[in-house]
Amino acid sequence: MDRLDNTVRPYAWGSPTAIPELLGVEPTGEPQAEMWMGAHPGAPSRTARGTLAEVIAADPERELGKDTVARFGPRLPFLLKILAAGAPLSLQVHPDLKQAREGYDDEERRGVPLDAPHRNYKDANHKPELICALTEFDGLCGFREPAHAADLLAGLGVDSLKPYVDLLHAHPEDAALREVLTAILTADPDAMARTVAETGAACARLGGDYAPYADLAHHYPGDPGVLAAMLLNHVRLQPGEALFLGAGVPHAYFSGLGVEIMANSDNVLRCGLTLKHVDVPELLRVVRFEAGDPGVLRPEAAPDGEEVYETPIDEFRLSRYALSEGGAAQDLTRNTPQILLCTAGTVRAGGHELGPGRSVFVPAGEKAEVSGAGTVFRATVRV
Repeated sequence: MDRLDNTVRPYAWGSPTAIPELLGVEPTGEPQAEMWMGAHPGAPSRTARGTLAEVIAADPERELGKDTVARFGPRLPFLLKILAAGAPLSLQVHPDLKQAREGYDDEERRGVPLDAPHRNYKDANHKPELICALTEFDGLCGFREPAHAADLLAGLGVDSLKPYVDLLHAHPEDAALREVLTAILTADPDAMARTVAETGAACARLGGDYAPYADLAHHYPGDPGVLAAMLLNHVRLQPGEALFLGAGVPHAYFSGLGVEIMANSDNVLRCGLTLKHVDVPELLRVVRFEAGDPGVLRPEAAPDGEEVYETPIDEFRLSRYALSEGGAAQDLTRNTPQILLCTAGTVRAGGHELGPGRSVFVPAGEKAEVSGAGTVFRATVRV
């Protein structure tokens, strides 16, 4: 197995302290948002044999296994991250596989450069995600019931919100959600800026359930995403709890440290809370206007001590082991590629000793035993 040297991405919303504290290193003073573990071309992990992307490209069947290559092609199907949100991320959705292929092909035909700021599709893949909290983790996931969203907006006493409240009481509910999100994102920018300012002030005054939206209005003054966020379920995960984010589900992260796994894609359609491009027609094509519970996941115990976060996705499978010193070594050998990540304590994986935030890549079929005292997350593909 290969010890991984991973890149930390300094996005502006990142926490300056959470990832350094996990790794046991001094903060740089700059935000450190995501540590990527995998073979994504944007920031592939480094090994003693070269970047993980180079290692896999040199012999895909040896590293990934014949079955994985046959199903997903000659690249690692998933990307694992440690995510540290110190400020709210953009409100966003991801396309399903059909939408991603159609969108990518369309932009390729039209000659839109891959690095163009208005490009929506960087690849032809979908990007389902799973986020598992390492600390208390705050965010948004999926639409509230329209009546609940209407009550939240009405409780602010802001006159300019009344049209949205009225729309949310219309039927059917999916049409009501579509109509109000469309109205918010296409409103006159100056009028919207005034509404967001009044909304933020009212949220700050009322506090309680409104406090997160006061923070959004502070970070993103005038941004229609502040109102769009109030249409969504506010979720506070406790350590060990997770959220699965399927195609078309609007979501955003506010704060906290977590382990995130996703299909190997970079396709994002933004709804707001950002200075980046928002393509409203394409966004409305991708969003699923379905209200309901966000569905907090808790791991399901397997007989060998593995705790699995079950999702309907084949490209990734996330689980964890809580190891005790003196306990029997766990045999994690598998005919699929794996990344093993320590998040607490000290564990031994093959000949490598891993502290928090350290990881290894295990080629398909390679002997993989772990022992020690700590927590290990296991990322692989579903068989």
